[in-house]
Amino acid sequence: MQDRIVAIGSSTGGPTALHQVLQKVNKDFQTPILVVQHLPSNFTNLLANRLNGIGNLRVKEAEHGEEVNRSTVYIAPGDFHMLVKSRNNKLMIHLTKEKHRLGHRPSVNMLFDSIAELKHIKKTIVIMTGMGKDGAEGIIRIKENDENAVIIAESSETAVVNGMPSAAIATNHVTEIVRLERIGEAIMKYSKR
Repeated sequence: MQDRIVAIGSSTGGPTALHQVLQKVNKDFQTPILVVQHLPSNFTNLLANRLNGIGNLRVKEAEHGEEVNRSTVYIAPGDFHMLVKSRNNKLMIHLTKEKHRLGHRPSVNMLFDSIAELKHIKKTIVIMTGMGKDGAEGIIRIKENDENAVIIAESSETAVVNGMPSAAIATNHVTEIVRLERIGEAIMKYSKR
């Protein structure tokens, strides 16, 4: 079973920010990355296909019931919440049409809440540009269950919209505030711990 996981939440300005982050991640990076980007259903597959061509990692739109594999980035499909569940010593993607949370489906909080339930897994959590405060409640849940989880918030200096990063910082659980161009490096650094 995977012993590490990276999760990223983003909204307004996120596709461009994700492009920058994934370009900086080395091809030998093994940890799976799960991404919730607020987008309508027709656009998440396009985003996954576009990001798949720019960096060193495989990027795909997540599918219900698939196993989470190394060196792969999973984009939550628009209009579905993406959860991660541990089954038979494997991490599995679970998609659900549960009601919107804070007006969002997919919801960063829903992904983070599912990650909070995972035991014996090192967690690196990233909140990037976006309006509102999606992700903040999930960060609190993760830290309540795993005080060693690393939380990275994008710096206000680079965030197109600083709502989600500032809400994350307001939880007092953020490990490091990082400029966008350094988030990829930070993900790799913390995933070696």
